[in-house]
Parts: sequence; C-alpha cells; structure tokens
Amino acid sequence: QVQLVESGGGLVQPGGSLRLSCAASGFSFSTFDMSWYRQAPGKERELVARIISLRGLTSYADSVKGRFTISRDNAKKMVYLQMNSLKPEDTAVYYCNAVRPLLGGNYWGQGTQVSVSS
Repeated sequence: QVQLVESGGGLVQPGGSLRLSCAASGFSFSTFDMSWYRQAPGKERELVARIISLRGLTSYADSVKGRFTISRDNAKKMVYLQMNSLKPEDTAVYYCNAVRPLLGGNYWGQGTQVSVSS
C-alpha cells in the first residue's frame, strides 16, 4: 500500500523555522521525483520545491528560493523541507508528492498545516 505521511507542521512566528518530513512506503522511492506543494485558503495548489530521483537536482518556486531547502534520504525513504525565514504568506497546507513521469505513478500525502503568525 502506497503511503506518504507528512509531519512537522505547526504554528511559528514570522522569521522562524520549521522542518517538514515526509515518510514514504509501498513504492520504489528512489525512482520517484519528490516534491512539496502547498495550498493556501482560496488559492490553487502550487509547487514549492522538487528534488529529482537521479543526481538529486533541486528546483524551487521563486517565492521560497534562498529560504527553503528540499532534501531526500533514499535509504530511509524520506524527503524533507527545511523552511527558514518564514513569512505569513507561507501559511498553507503543505503536501508531499511522489511522481515518476516516464514510468508512471503519482502519489500524494494527506498534508500538514503550516501557520506563520505573530
């Protein structure tokens, strides 16, 4: 059974940090590109960061470049999102996604709430 389970969300003050984790199981984790998306109330889900399966190359939304860092541990089947210098506009539900464009497979976690407020 495929599972993506996010954790690490919460309430933090502006300028603070959080580290999100996503535990994967039930599929060949190392062959999938892993991403973090977020969805704020009344807005569409947007891609925040991606790390591809080969070489671990990363990409980020312009709004989080220099503040967020995505990483993965293939041995532990984990993906992380380190979020620094958080802003109120980072408030959203953050989702973990696993995708394998050529061979198929597109999985989502249940999401974890991140709230940035003083």
